[in-house]
Amino acid sequence: MPILAFLRDNAPWLTAGVLLTFLSSFGQTFFISIFAGHIREAFELSHGQWGGIYTLGTTASALVMVWAGGLTDHFRVRVLAPIILVLLGFACLSMALNPVWWGLILVIFALRFTGQGMTSHIAVVAMSRWFIATRGKALSVATLGFAVGEALLPLGFVALMAIYDWRLLWGAAALIAILGIPLILLLLRQERTPQSWAQSDQSLGMEGRHWTRRQTLTHFLFWFMIPALLGPAAFVTAFFFHQVHFAEIKAVEHVELVAMFPIYTVVSILAMMASGWALDRFGTPRLIPFMQIPMIAAFLIFAVAQTPLSVLAGFLFMGLTTGFNTTLPNAFWAEFYGTGRLGSIKAMAAAVMVFGSAIGPGITGLGIDLGLGLETQYMIVAIYFVFTTIMMMIGVSRARPLLAFSA
Repeated sequence: MPILAFLRDNAPWLTAGVLLTFLSSFGQTFFISIFAGHIREAFELSHGQWGGIYTLGTTASALVMVWAGGLTDHFRVRVLAPIILVLLGFACLSMALNPVWWGLILVIFALRFTGQGMTSHIAVVAMSRWFIATRGKALSVATLGFAVGEALLPLGFVALMAIYDWRLLWGAAALIAILGIPLILLLLRQERTPQSWAQSDQSLGMEGRHWTRRQTLTHFLFWFMIPALLGPAAFVTAFFFHQVHFAEIKAVEHVELVAMFPIYTVVSILAMMASGWALDRFGTPRLIPFMQIPMIAAFLIFAVAQTPLSVLAGFLFMGLTTGFNTTLPNAFWAEFYGTGRLGSIKAMAAAVMVFGSAIGPGITGLGIDLGLGLETQYMIVAIYFVFTTIMMMIGVSRARPLLAFSA
């Protein structure tokens, strides 16, 4: 189907996906971290203490996601999404009103669970269910909301912080989240009938069947993918979490660093759209083992960069993997494990990624406090992504013959 016809015929459902992924920004690290300096100052926290609070709150949200993510197997998007957006609005308001440092643990839990966790989870599970033959296109379009959020919100809110108090801006974020509810209800007045609920072999996974969560947990491929799931979540999160400190050690103004985000976003959008097209043409198994190779280059560059231009080069490579990572893993679960219990299976993967985003800032923050500089840490991170790439190559090559049963 031509892309324009695809967009026209599926506009309400794709727009709902874009809106949900955009609103998830308020629980994403790239947004929370722009307030890091103000939060640490207001509550008198070190890098390690702030990272530890973030780790505790995010880890708790990962644990709850294992259960809550399965709700997408039982409730339609137009029912579940408004409830989550109400909770996201309250989480943003809590950040604006919280008076004590220990309250940050609860606030971070609420933001990460409702924003990064459930809002984005609902969107990608819906796209994977609603579309089969065009799953790659649907995911690449719907997840544009992530890219739009990354491009506009940090730059806009950093600029606004020069005028308004940072707590007031969290109140504005709460209002935006709540305003998303009537839009979602309007777009999903007639919710798309999931193609994957039909008795079609195309929606089956390995061995020609729908896998349960228990079966997935005992299958070797899931464990070969764990390092790759953890990596971007942990270390891209850590990069954005410590962006203020990174700007300081690179002698770059924070606003100058944030001004690079839209370029990074454009690259990630292009990579996301290209991977969506390639996914529908070539399938996940041929593509996913190579998606984190650009991340190796990105963190090597961040480690040695001495000029704003070289930092920008790192963003370009990180943008490639960010774009690939938006579509390929989400399609991977549907293609290898089927769509019958996709919500429960994807919830496990989401919990792993949320846990990764929990430990990344905590580990790197502790490293900074102990004297292990970010530049040295980023060299180690690059080596880690070499490891994840090798693991994916081995795991996917072993599992790929099992897909023949569902062909």
